[in-house]
Amino acid sequence: MQLELRHLQAVCRIAEAGSLGGAARRLGVSQPALSAQLRRIERVTGGELFVRGRSGVEPTALGQFVLAKARRVLNEMEALGAEARAIATGTPLRLGCILLVLLDGLLARTDLSMNGQEISVDLEHSVTALARMLGAGRYDAIVYGEVNDHEVPLPEGALARTLVSKEPFCIRLSARHPLAALDGIDLADLADESWMTPVEDDDGGPEALVAACAKAGFSPSLRYRITDRKIAYDLIAAGRAISLSQPTAPPAEGTVMRPLVGAPITGRIRLAWNRSAVSAGQAQLLYGAAARAYLANVDNNAFHKAWWDAHPEAHPAMD
Repeated sequence: MQLELRHLQAVCRIAEAGSLGGAARRLGVSQPALSAQLRRIERVTGGELFVRGRSGVEPTALGQFVLAKARRVLNEMEALGAEARAIATGTPLRLGCILLVLLDGLLARTDLSMNGQEISVDLEHSVTALARMLGAGRYDAIVYGEVNDHEVPLPEGALARTLVSKEPFCIRLSARHPLAALDGIDLADLADESWMTPVEDDDGGPEALVAACAKAGFSPSLRYRITDRKIAYDLIAAGRAISLSQPTAPPAEGTVMRPLVGAPITGRIRLAWNRSAVSAGQAQLLYGAAARAYLANVDNNAFHKAWWDAHPEAHPAMD
């Protein structure tokens, strides 16, 4: 077997995720398949690339060497595409996003042009992948979230601006749930529930949920990880799970949204762009479109509208 780009990508994803399971999810393959692929790669490179450590898998000395070479090759290949695109004309500005509530509204605005330049929008489930592809020129700009104190490292040459500096996450649960009648829910009262695992596993969300639950005296049962909204909402409506949710999320039949007492988990939304690909004027247009998409959802839930009106410091800076 000869090493191919997909093998180098697999090695890099394992290092980024810190676990085979996390890397397999990002690559869209099963963990056993990725483990088998890693063993084949290690036979070619001549030794183990990763060992299991206290916090997951860690690269060996050989692994560090292969990673450095792999990243260099992948960056060169991605730079080739980015530089070729820069020479070409009539290509759209490429925007990458994670699954945020404002995305629906932002997609509705993509028919607007940016000084004559069209926008294409792609959805990713990894903030790490978004930032990496921004640095490699695969995206010109990205919209992403961060939870609690987590900060997403951005590549060199990227500029960033905060859209929403703070929003308190809430809970979506079945309308038939005994706690559905409350105006606010104490996190400790959810100790026996089955939870939807946050879709993004590298924006600080899972760690924030586990830490908040630990402070409330329990460890959450993270039973489901489902990216399809309808399937997730159907499970919640049936009383089989609950989930964290952005407070601007729209209603879903059979479910209700309730704020968490004390707002133990909060998020922020940011826009980042490659300054070599996006002008200051284009960045301002993107920021305004994303901000308006968020503001269009503020009234979805009365409890968040009340919180939002009381916290003007969290509002986007609209020119």
